[in-house]
Amino acid sequence: MLEPDKVFAGSIPKCYDTLMVPLIFETYAVDTAAIVAAVSPKSILETAAGSGAVTRALAPKLGADARYVVTDLNQPMLDYAAGRQPTDARIEWKQADALALPFDDASFDVVFCQFGAMFFPDRAAGYAEARRMLTPGGRFVFTVWDRIEENAFADEITQAIGALFPRDPPRFLARTPHGYYDVARIREDLSRAGFVHMTIETREKVSYAASARDVATAYCLGTPLRNEIEARDASLLQLATDRATQAIAEHHGNGPVAGKIQAHVIVATG
Repeated sequence: MLEPDKVFAGSIPKCYDTLMVPLIFETYAVDTAAIVAAVSPKSILETAAGSGAVTRALAPKLGADARYVVTDLNQPMLDYAAGRQPTDARIEWKQADALALPFDDASFDVVFCQFGAMFFPDRAAGYAEARRMLTPGGRFVFTVWDRIEENAFADEITQAIGALFPRDPPRFLARTPHGYYDVARIREDLSRAGFVHMTIETREKVSYAASARDVATAYCLGTPLRNEIEARDASLLQLATDRATQAIAEHHGNGPVAGKIQAHVIVATG
C-alpha cells in the first residue's frame, strides 16, 4: 500500500460520508453493529472508524453502562465522525493507530474494525494488537472487501479511469480496498496473531444510487482515488469523473443504478 492511500483529508471526509457511506458502507455497518451488539458487551473498541457509519448504527444498541471507545488513525475523519454523532457520555473519541493502541491489555469485550484492515501495513500485527485488547472470551470482528471483480462499481470505475491514464493507471481501489480478499491469507494472518477460532462469511449485497453520476462522484471525490488522479493531472479530475459516470451508465443505465458489492465478515476468538 502506498502512503497516499491512507490520506483521508480536505474535502474527502465529507464526500466519503455523504456519498460513499450510503452507497456501499451503510448496509455492512448495520450487519457489524448487530454482530457486536448480540453479545451485549460492556466495553467496546472500534478501530479505523472512518466517518462513523458503524458508530451511529451501534451506539443505540448498547447498554446504558457501556464504554465505547472510537478510534481512527486520521484525525480529520475522526473529527468528522464525532461531529455527526449525537452527544453520548458513553463514547470516547481518540486518535489512535490500530497497530499501536494506547490501552491496557484485556480492556475490551469486543474489538471491531469495519473495512480498515486492508489499510494495515502489517495485518498480523494489527490483529495481535486487537487480541491484546480483548478480555478472556472476547471477540474480534472485522470486515474486508472481496476482490474488485466481485464489486461492480469499483471495478468499472477503475477500468474507466485507467483508460484515461494508460501509462500509469490509478489503482487505489484494486490495490488497497480490494487488495486483501484471500480467505486463506486472512486465516493465516489471524493464526499468526494468536487467534484460534475464526469464522469467515462472504456476504453479497446490492449497492444503490440515484444516478451513475452519484456513483462516479462518490468514488472519484470521496476516496483517495482523488489523490491519485490529482497527482497525475489535477486538471483531469472532472474528466475522470465524467468517464467514470459514462462507464457506470453504460453498464447500469441512466436512471437509478444498482450494482453488486461483496465483502467478507470475520469473527475471531481465542
